[in-house]
Amino acid sequence: MKTPSRLSVNVNAVAVLRNRRDLPWPSVTHLSALALNAGAKGITIHPRPDERHIRHSDVLDLSQMLKTEQQGKELCLEGYPDQRFMDLIEKVRPTQVLFVPDDPSQQTSDHGWDFAAHMDLLKEVIAKAKSWDIRTSLFVDPDPTQPALAAEAGAERIEIYTGPYGACYSDKEAEKHELEKVVATAQAAKAAGLLVNAGHDLTVENLPALIERVPYISEVSIGHGFTADALIYGFAESVRRFRKALAEI
Repeated sequence: MKTPSRLSVNVNAVAVLRNRRDLPWPSVTHLSALALNAGAKGITIHPRPDERHIRHSDVLDLSQMLKTEQQGKELCLEGYPDQRFMDLIEKVRPTQVLFVPDDPSQQTSDHGWDFAAHMDLLKEVIAKAKSWDIRTSLFVDPDPTQPALAAEAGAERIEIYTGPYGACYSDKEAEKHELEKVVATAQAAKAAGLLVNAGHDLTVENLPALIERVPYISEVSIGHGFTADALIYGFAESVRRFRKALAEI
């Protein structure tokens, strides 16, 4: 019996490369299909207001492809819940929405929610997403006090920000310390009745230690590390490599 995939490939970096030229390649949709056909569970995209990587048209094209050619695979839309983003998820109805506290000028999501400041907003947008039958996830720092607050907001999942763990690739002691914070946060989420996702700077090298400690992770969203790997091995082979690191094959 095959182990279901937990790998959601973030294709923002593909869009960054495409946008360097006024050309239709590399195709975000085509490379997403390659990853899905190779065994990834889904695709993650973060459409920012300035469209500096994923464009509005990419969201529509990927949604259509997943609904018509990749039934059973998932689309996760990541973004800050302003009105424009909420209108987009209502229109597209992705499998999952990951709400992140990003300023539009940020290069990437690099911190979790301040629940004290944004609890009312999060309760409102999570309720809306649930009314559209969309799974909800909140981006949180690796801090075991955060999952209970995400549960209070109404989320079904958290995504633990693993950037600090991934940044310790040259310092094994620091890496162990950061891993313990991720593990404690995952345990707190499980205790709060939440499912656990993880994302940021995960690689084939640091995934095995994470999965060994947190085997109940439901999903990992990987973009930069996956794309760097795929430049060497190709999209299909990188899916295999990451799934092997996830102990799925």
